[in-house]
Amino acid sequence: MTISVILIKIYASMFEKLQERLEATFKKLRGYGKLTEDNIKETLREVRVALLEADVNFRIAKEFLEKVKEKALGEDVLMSVTPGQQFIKIVYDELCELLGATNKPLDVSGSPPVSIILVGLQGSGKTTTAGKLALVLRKKGRRPLLVPSDIYRPAAIEQLTKVGKQLNIPTFAVPQLKEPLAICKEAKAYAMKNGFDTMIVDTAGRLHINDEMVNELVDQKKFLNPRETLLVLDAMTGQDAVSIAGTFDAKLGVDGVILTKLDGDTRGGAAISIKAVTGKPIKFIGIGEKFDALEAFYPERMASRILGMGDVVSLVEKAQEVFDERQAKDLERKLRKDEFTLEDFKDQIKQMKKLGSLESIVTMFPGFNKVKGMINFSEAEKDIKRVEAIINSMTMKERAHPNIIDGSRRVRISKGSGTSVNDVNNLLKRYMEARKMMKKLTKGGMKGLQRQLFMR
Repeated sequence: MTISVILIKIYASMFEKLQERLEATFKKLRGYGKLTEDNIKETLREVRVALLEADVNFRIAKEFLEKVKEKALGEDVLMSVTPGQQFIKIVYDELCELLGATNKPLDVSGSPPVSIILVGLQGSGKTTTAGKLALVLRKKGRRPLLVPSDIYRPAAIEQLTKVGKQLNIPTFAVPQLKEPLAICKEAKAYAMKNGFDTMIVDTAGRLHINDEMVNELVDQKKFLNPRETLLVLDAMTGQDAVSIAGTFDAKLGVDGVILTKLDGDTRGGAAISIKAVTGKPIKFIGIGEKFDALEAFYPERMASRILGMGDVVSLVEKAQEVFDERQAKDLERKLRKDEFTLEDFKDQIKQMKKLGSLESIVTMFPGFNKVKGMINFSEAEKDIKRVEAIINSMTMKERAHPNIIDGSRRVRISKGSGTSVNDVNNLLKRYMEARKMMKKLTKGGMKGLQRQLFMR
């Protein structure tokens, strides 16, 4: 496997079980010469089991299957040259609709400072999400202010302040203020005075929803008149998250949902059920602990991932955020002039690592499930660390001119990096392969990239 493939990573566990079950079902469906009412019903039974195993709400699963069945039994599908593909398209379209049809962007319109309130139970990840959301808004040119109003949980204000310092985003923290409403009033005045256009208010959570909490949140909401009241939910709680969403909306009124810890949810039932049960759109999903691990939610992209079709659009967008255009042009120039060095090779590794941790940009490629079992991601991660260690053990001259690395140099490099001579040999071989491949890409463009990634 080339380093180009090894370096592609992130989101692997997301909907894993559902993906595998549906892929097996659709594979069987494609084997039919034609579709009949009987084999459609058989397929739908298997899809039903897959959805329920994924912890999708029973009523939602039933309604979903009824819609799919109605369309699948239509003449256009049964008489189609590719009935299996037509059926999968129906499932995809209905899944998109179930997830919310289209992306619902965050509303930050209005006179500054615009307020966004985060609500939810304790342990849902509100405080970390506040920081992540502030980072998203700053990247879009906003000037956010973090406002911790949780006066009950020990060190809650200190936690958000620490998050703000890590991200270099100001936090309004005044220890002498002991009432959430008073904090909101003073924070708004501070934001207006100091030119902040957005306030992200981290509210107090409880272990369960009670009248005291609700009344407090109602007072804050009434004063701030927020553009968005976002409910932060832990995806790992499954259908409990759906129930919590319904209760919060009934008592407080929410505009949307942020699902956290979706990277650890192998079933995905909450994400599939939440919009259908509550009528509230999922606006963001948390896919990791890092502050940049918050993604805008796109139903069509999520449907593609669930059905094993990949999500190349999200991959491209993420890459555009990570890669520096000037560096990219410089790299292209070097490739064209055959000046791509081991130092450049190491820089590309660093750039790729910014995309996430290793088990999954791969999931964004179509057909990932077919090859997943062939890739040991743990070993691939270790391999990347070995590569970096080996290059770091080289002199700058050796990195620029690998052809001078003879037997004695390879022994020295292996000892300095804590690896074997064979590891050094493999790296040099891989480097030459990558160099050739990347040179081809400068000529072949996107088509060349696809050939290299999918034909090896």
